[in-house]
Formats: sequence, structure tokens, C-alpha cells
Amino acid sequence: MAGISLKFPDGNVKEFAAGTTPEDVAKSISISLGKKAVAAKLDGELIDNLTPIAHDGSIEIVTKSDEAGLTVLRNTTAALVRIALKKEFPAIRLGEVSADEDGFYVDTDKDDQQVSVDELDAIAVIVEKLIADKADIERLTVSKADALAKAKDDPYTTALIKAVAGDQVNFLKIADHEILSDGAQLANTGDVKKFKLLSVAGAYWEGKSSNPMLQRIYGTAFYKQADLDADLAKRQEARERDHRVIGNQLDLFFVDPKVGAGLPYWMPNGATIRRTIERYIIDKEVANGYQHVYTPVLANLDLYKQSGHWAHYREDMFPPMDMGDGEQLELRPMNCPSHIQIYNHHIRSYRELPLRIAELGMMHRYEKSGALSGLQRVREMTLNDGHTFVAPEQIQDEFKSILDLMVKVYKDFDIKDYTFRLSYRDPKNTEKYFDDDEMWNNAQKMLKGAMDDLGLPYVEAEGEAAFYGPKLDVQTKTALGNEETLSTIQLDFMLPERFDLHYVGADGEEHRPVMIHRGLVSTMERFTAYLTEIYKGAFPTWLAPKQVTIIPVSEEKHGAYADKLAAELKAADVRVNVDKRGEKMGYLIRDAQTHKIPYTLVVGEDEMANGTVSVRKYGEDDSQSMSSDAFVKEILADIASYSRED
Repeated sequence: MAGISLKFPDGNVKEFAAGTTPEDVAKSISISLGKKAVAAKLDGELIDNLTPIAHDGSIEIVTKSDEAGLTVLRNTTAALVRIALKKEFPAIRLGEVSADEDGFYVDTDKDDQQVSVDELDAIAVIVEKLIADKADIERLTVSKADALAKAKDDPYTTALIKAVAGDQVNFLKIADHEILSDGAQLANTGDVKKFKLLSVAGAYWEGKSSNPMLQRIYGTAFYKQADLDADLAKRQEARERDHRVIGNQLDLFFVDPKVGAGLPYWMPNGATIRRTIERYIIDKEVANGYQHVYTPVLANLDLYKQSGHWAHYREDMFPPMDMGDGEQLELRPMNCPSHIQIYNHHIRSYRELPLRIAELGMMHRYEKSGALSGLQRVREMTLNDGHTFVAPEQIQDEFKSILDLMVKVYKDFDIKDYTFRLSYRDPKNTEKYFDDDEMWNNAQKMLKGAMDDLGLPYVEAEGEAAFYGPKLDVQTKTALGNEETLSTIQLDFMLPERFDLHYVGADGEEHRPVMIHRGLVSTMERFTAYLTEIYKGAFPTWLAPKQVTIIPVSEEKHGAYADKLAAELKAADVRVNVDKRGEKMGYLIRDAQTHKIPYTLVVGEDEMANGTVSVRKYGEDDSQSMSSDAFVKEILADIASYSRED
């Protein structure tokens, strides 16, 4: 039999007989590796453990402890779930299936009623039986015509088969069941260990809102019970921190599909948080030399053609509005062209540089319906945006100044878990990025040099730059464990060129400025969602929508004293309300705790007689008596320190 050469990750090359499987390769290395192996990567492609290898290539053995090993387990679990669904609901139609580091999902469609969360336990029982049967998992390769015949009653599976390249389609044969294959699989159903069906949710077919809404069944799987338990605990914590859940509990915002997906309404509580953030940011920026402006949310489409957004960002922009006279107006997806107009409105001197322009600028971006999520992914957003126009020799100092401001802002919001990422272009992607090698090389070198001078750790990521220049992204982990960009600093040599920007230098000649884009805290929507989750809804006093609630023991006897205290606190700009609902004291105190109000004051006969208050802080069981003057001083100090203990 002919031989094949396989190259391992350490560079070693070994000879094997053609038709050798990844399992054979693993066993040839060690018995223990053979037991742990569940699949392999051949030339980077994940393949089954029992797939015969017919040609030379690079191989990497995948074990149960590898992330790819979990993907294989979840592929197989998802296949068993699809079989269980067909056994329970013979007429059910099956759509897309996916497995990744977060678990797996299976899309389904039924004529009568979609699969409900109450039916998941019954589906799980069938899956458990399939696992207990310890059936071998075989691959069947059939012609596309035969595959389409098998799926003639299922339009979604039919579409998936038609999308397969070539004339042959893979199916899985498990006992008497055949199911369309998706990804590398385990060898036996008994190899599936611990799994959990989690939830159901609507999902548009192919992610398009114009297509039918299917029912998506989510699940996860692990090789060990301890890993599953830890994952379920993490998911429970995530549910408790989900800003959409907390937003409903605390009445912060809502989204009404009848009005429009991705268009949040800010309720008074949420609006108070947002307004506090906005005032804080504006004050910080003004103190750091920024000039705040207002610019229109609409602009002539030609502006975005000149900036390059129309060419490079069109899919994320709303369609232009034809005004009927040849003018086309566009909802802006970015604020930078507007700030360029501010710069260009006057002749600029080198003495004005760096010129810092900032705005809480409303923008609109077309997000697919399936991607929208609470405040994190919306179609209308307000960006904490800023642009600095500098002379080339000022780049490094201005970059450091912006970064220093960012770090101070993070401290005030008690944000500690963040990392730096230098985002470069992919030089092979000439369509996505502005085509100017010299500009890119120069800008990326400057950005890297500034970070090296500051001595800050960073990672480099090719293909993550904006289309007009490289950037520093500040990455943070959300409370749900996802990584997202919190802040950015971007160098831009392109837009000053496109808009022919100049300043008059000390030599009396015109020179080209460099533009630095920066966002300190992303959009108001995303930042509020982020804070809601990291604080778990228990906002620090300075941010809390209601900072104090006062509960009179008796409205008739102590209401006037409560009102007097509230007036004093309001005069000191403290957000306070008096709870006069007349319910039992225990209920009102618990309600204040449920709504995570930082301070609850109870006032009765003794407090009124002594000019005191009984103070209970959020999360504490005990109350403390103090004079009303002392409490005012305490809460004002709390607010002034941004509620930091240090």
C-alpha cells in the first residue's frame, strides 16, 4: 500500500500507510493520546477520528481537552438532538445547525406550534436513549440528487443540500436514522457524555428578516459533569447580569417591535443614567481642551462618497433619501465627516493645533434584525466621539494625552479589566481598506511606536483596522464573558487628504494635518448596557437613577419630616423620592432593595424628634442612625468620589 507523509505541529514528519485514520496516528504516538483523541485537523480542516487519510499533509491531533474537541462533541450532540426532534415530531423541518465555544443550536420549523421550552426535557430523554444505545456513527456519501430526494418535504434541508459544493453530500447514519452531516463527529453515540438543552428563541432563516421565523433550540455539551456544572453556573450568572433583564426590572429602557427593532426608548430611570454619563463625559472633555459641537444627523450623500464611507461601509448604512430635486440625504453612520466640516469652516493656523472637536453624535447604522440585542446592538446610537487635528510632529504627544484621559475615565467608572489591541489592515484585502501602502505603513509604525514608548502591553491584530487607518482598540470583557471594544484611538492620514485639509504653518506655507479619531466610552447605548451588566444593576451612588428613597413610618405623622429631608437633598442635587404608598414597612424596604437604591432612609417618631435618619445601604441588613446633616455630608462625599472606596 502506498505511503503518506504527515507533518506534526512540532515540525516532525512521519510516514504512514495510505488510509491511516487520525485514531491510528494518535495511537502510534502513545496509548494515552489514542484514548484522548476525538478528531484531527488535516491541513487545518477538522476531520473525524475514523476518516481515512489518503494524501500527504499537516496533521494536529484533537483531544477532549482542546476547544476543537468540544466542537466535535457538540456537533454530535446537535446531530442527536435533530434525530430526537424527528422522532418526537416526524413532520418537523430542520434548518441550520451550529456548534462553537458557546455551545450549539438547531433551527426548527413546525406547522402547528413551534417547539417550546417545556418540551426540551422530553427531547433530552430521547437523546439520552440514543447515547445509551452506543450506536456507531457512520458517514454516507450520496449523490446530490439522492440527497434532495431524501429531503423533498423539508425546504430548509433542501436549501442546505443545494448549497453544498460538488455533486456529493454527506449524511450521518446512526442506527436506523439518517441525518444531514454538519462538521466533524465522534465515532459512537456513547462518546457523548454530559449535555443540556438550554432554551429556545426565534431566529430568521439565513438571518434575513424577510425570511420565515424559525425556532432555535440552544444547548451545550461537555465531556465532564464538573465542566457542565461550571458552565451552567456561569450562564445563570450571565442571566442575572443580562442588561435586558435588569433593564426591565429597573425600568431603564424598552424596545417596541411595532415602532422599530433596534430603536430603544429610554425610560426616566435609564435616561437619568445616560444623562449623568453624558454630563460627566462632556465636563471631562472640556477640561481636557475639547470644544463641543452639534452637527446634523443628516448629510448629503456626496459627503459620504467623498469620505469613502459609501464605498467601504455601504452595507451598514441606511438607503439614501431622494429629496426629489436631485439631492440625496443620508442618515450618518459616522460623525467624522461632520467634524471635518467644522475644521474646514475656517482657515486654520498651526497655533490652533492640536484642535480638539467633540460631540455626543447621533448615528444610524443598518444592523440585521438577528444581530440586534437590547442596548448593545441597535440601529440608532449616540457616540461619545472626538476628533483631533494635529501637526505630524504632535501625533505621539496627543496620542498619549488621549490614552491618559481614557485611563482616568475608566478609573472613575471602576473599570479594571481591559487590554490594548493594535488593529492593523489586512494588506491582502484591497477592497476593504484604503489603498495606500505608504500611508498604512507610516501610520501603523507611529501607533506602535507610541505604545512602545508608553511601555504598555498590547496585542497586534491584522484585519481589524478601520478602512481609513490603523487604531488602538481597548478591549474589555463584558460581565457575560464576551470581548468587546470599549474605546478606540485611530490615526487617519486619508481623510485629511480626501477633504484637502490644511493649516498655515510657522513658515507661512500650507501643511496637511493628521486626524486622530477617538471614542472614550463607545456609544451611550452600549456603554450603559456594559455598566448595567458589570454593576449587576446596582449602580454606584453617583450613577444611580434614584440615589435615596425616604420611607415615613406614618405618612400622616412623619410625612412632612420626610418631605423636608427630601427638599434638603434635592437642593444638594441628590436624586431622592419619598415613598408614600402606605404599604407595610417591611415590603417598602424590600422593594427599595429590589430596585437597588443605594440609600433607604426610614423616618419615624424618634427620627423626627432628634433630627436624625435611619440609614440602610443597599445590600446591607443593618441600619445606622445618624443626624440628617451627617447623612447629607456622607452621600455628597460618596457622589463626589464616584462611589469609590479609595
